[in-house]
Amino acid sequence: MSPEQGKILSLINSPTDLKKFSEKDLPQLCDEIRKFIIEIISSNPGHLGASLGAVEIAVALHYVFNTPYDKLIWDVGHQAYAHKILTGRKDTFYTNRTLGGISGFPKMSESEYDAFGVGHASTSISAALGMSVASKLSEDNSRQHIAVIGDASISGGMAFEAINNAGVYNTNLLVILNDNGIAIDKNVGAVKEYLTDIVTSRVYNKFKDKVWKLMGGGSKYGENHRAIVRQIGNAVKSSILKKSNFFEAFKLRYFGPVDGHDVVRLAKLLNDIKKIPGPKLLHVITKKGKGFKHAEKDQTRFHSPGAFNKETGEIIEKTDTDKTPLNYQDVFGNTLVELAEKNNKIVGITPAMPTGSSMNIMMEKMPERAFDVGIAEEHAVTYAAGLAAQGFIPFCNIYSTFMQRAYDQIIHDVALQNLHVVMCLDRSGLVGEDGPTHHGSFDMAYLRSIPNIIISAPMNEIELRSLMFTAQSKNYGPFVIRYPRGKSLNHDWKKPMQELKPGIGRVIREGEDIAVITIGTVGNYVIEISDKLKEEGIDIAHYDMRYLKPADEDILHSVFKKFSKIITVEDGTITGGLGSTVLEFMSDNNYTAKVKRLGIPDAFIEHGKIIELHEQCGYSPEKIYEEIKKI
Repeated sequence: MSPEQGKILSLINSPTDLKKFSEKDLPQLCDEIRKFIIEIISSNPGHLGASLGAVEIAVALHYVFNTPYDKLIWDVGHQAYAHKILTGRKDTFYTNRTLGGISGFPKMSESEYDAFGVGHASTSISAALGMSVASKLSEDNSRQHIAVIGDASISGGMAFEAINNAGVYNTNLLVILNDNGIAIDKNVGAVKEYLTDIVTSRVYNKFKDKVWKLMGGGSKYGENHRAIVRQIGNAVKSSILKKSNFFEAFKLRYFGPVDGHDVVRLAKLLNDIKKIPGPKLLHVITKKGKGFKHAEKDQTRFHSPGAFNKETGEIIEKTDTDKTPLNYQDVFGNTLVELAEKNNKIVGITPAMPTGSSMNIMMEKMPERAFDVGIAEEHAVTYAAGLAAQGFIPFCNIYSTFMQRAYDQIIHDVALQNLHVVMCLDRSGLVGEDGPTHHGSFDMAYLRSIPNIIISAPMNEIELRSLMFTAQSKNYGPFVIRYPRGKSLNHDWKKPMQELKPGIGRVIREGEDIAVITIGTVGNYVIEISDKLKEEGIDIAHYDMRYLKPADEDILHSVFKKFSKIITVEDGTITGGLGSTVLEFMSDNNYTAKVKRLGIPDAFIEHGKIIELHEQCGYSPEKIYEEIKKI
């Protein structure tokens, strides 16, 4: 159940209620919202640090603007918990990210206050700009459109494209740049350094504040006075920083930087800025994890910490850590270093996910050969292609859901040129509580149609290591390895690696009644139920394909020659994946059999625990068992 609410928060169920309070009440409300978020997220895990840092932004925006008439779009959504609490979901917030509960991200079908669904970075400015142009075309000139974007997301290519476009339209667009200096890991790149220059230029900021106060804060003067302040500020800024303002160069009126935790000043400033027509950007400085000292101190760990003790900050482990197997991600990171120590042509690449993907292990041990390129998946793939064109072997590690953004680069820059790029698709399959924006449902289907490409999926951590070894052992061209989020099977993962030749699967179990064909870690579900089925008189044969492309045709021929009943199991969409491969093979070779495909249906799957979602989609161990009994 929802925890006790603070004195002010208990009276707020919508932004209309919020507007009934005076500005002097807003700091206390922010404190109450923080305590509310910490109380719930400590036991029901979610994205903590970013939302704590954006509380004042959410409060000030809903206090000043007329939402949902005014459109508020959050980038990614990690920072939107206060927004959800203020917009009618306070009493259901304890269900956040649980099966059947509210989403961890803004979602249009969930609330009229969620103007746009988000989950991938750098989309907010484009969406808000589109809405602002729509309002202009509809002659709805009073509606405001606000995009809240982080300093990491704004470095993404799509955000740059939107900024380039936004400056030439005279629409009511306000971009709030929430600058806390960190995404999940520390931000990288020239944009980060530029923003740091602005923030740390104390001489400029002190001068700018004096001019602004001298002009009365802009609240009682007209546009001519505001123009004077901007002109003076830009001239001084150019002199001090020895560069023009990036955002002003793209014709966005720049305001800031301002303290993002001074909610009263922020509300006053927003109230003034909204009266200024045209595209604008407000640069707000915040602290990720604000108000919870443990999250402030360890911002990466408390981005999404899991369950934790709200008093001590201690992360609550689900099992004895001495007995807990490594994550697949850790197996990847350690194996990559092991291979790179023996092969000096190996390099590592990640787009802003070094800790999540465990690329940080190589970055610490071989910093000159491991690269975090920021939130830039398209760039990451073509950057890898450039390295491969010069004889290096890049291991490009991108979450499956984010690799979708680089589809064109995979085809044109890697596969068409048959370059030796190893694409490691982390978080493949259903990932759990992050929901449909983050599930790795489509990778096998969207990659299988591309020529020259090898697609593999290990059944366990030992195979993951061997597939990584195979991928760099010779030039096989584009080589994909997909593996899931979370704990491996606790094998002796340091066993010697061996080459697993592409296109060769394996027989896990001989049987006489039904053939079960699997790919990836869901094959372990079949192993789990095999003996029980045998005891009940059903003798299944189990085949692990290991490679979706090229598929092991010898195995498939032997299966169709022997069995009339076949079940395929995959942790990916059944539209175009393993099941489709088997059906196509059957048709092409004039075989006949009853084939039942188990996997992710042709639908977007909501959030919940992974095993709950596997059950819902029909390929948990119990569901596979039931389907085998039925066939």
